[in-house]
Amino acid sequence: MTAPSSTPEVSTPTVRERSLIALGQLPPFSPILNRLIASLANEDISLSQIADLIEKDTALAGNILRLVNSALYGFRGTINSVRHAVSLLGINKLRNAALSMSVARMWNQVKNPAGWSTPNFNQHSVGVAILADLLAQKLPVEYAEGAFAAGLFHDLGLLLIAIGLPEEYKQMSLLCQQSKQWTLEYEIAVLGMTHAELSAEALAHWNLPEPIQTAVRYHVNPDIDPTPLNAGQLPLSRVLNAADRYVKGKGIFVSLFESPSEEPDDALEQLGLGERLPLLLTEFDNQFTAIKAYF
Repeated sequence: MTAPSSTPEVSTPTVRERSLIALGQLPPFSPILNRLIASLANEDISLSQIADLIEKDTALAGNILRLVNSALYGFRGTINSVRHAVSLLGINKLRNAALSMSVARMWNQVKNPAGWSTPNFNQHSVGVAILADLLAQKLPVEYAEGAFAAGLFHDLGLLLIAIGLPEEYKQMSLLCQQSKQWTLEYEIAVLGMTHAELSAEALAHWNLPEPIQTAVRYHVNPDIDPTPLNAGQLPLSRVLNAADRYVKGKGIFVSLFESPSEEPDDALEQLGLGERLPLLLTEFDNQFTAIKAYF
């Protein structure tokens, strides 16, 4: 007599697993985005290589030329070639601009879940990226070179929740609509984890450097960031937190239902910029105004 066969148990995917599955639902990286992401992981990349890749992407090349010919940079004469634009901007500014435009184009291909605004998401992400990068240039910040990428991807977990967990995202949106604030308490109550944790895990899947992952993981609560620091040094998560709060204070949110909860400048007061702050914020306004037209 044979024993009855048992049906194997099928485990239900966890919230984390369901969210990260949504990472695979994002559009594939373009060749230029693949190379830019790789360059963030310390792969060597030259100006010539970036120029070659941009030239093969007609839309991106056109946008880069429009940007470099804008009033933001004020170069004399018209810049007609990508290679000339690359040499004028330098590798970091060029990479940041190309990364922003390429990522925004990828997000724009995602079908908007209910209650989600891709333009809001793009503008908030790029605003935080620009400001975090400017702050990291002026302050003694650990892994300052990762500030722009950390800002650009700090809320990736929210996108994954909206795509992969639409019912849970709806619940949190309703809570946010009542209070006009999106809080970690809502995320923990509904999901048992935070969007910052999901963002960091997604960046680990993309093999971004660990300091960027860590800054993103702790950007909402930098006081618990375990990163070892030299004397007088700030963790990248603290700069990211300040940039995120400032941009929200200016009314640039991911959620459609949030409203500012503090004055923008209050978010930056504790960083110790002093008299350098007004000039930095003018530079932020100029850069953000110039690039948000592409989103």
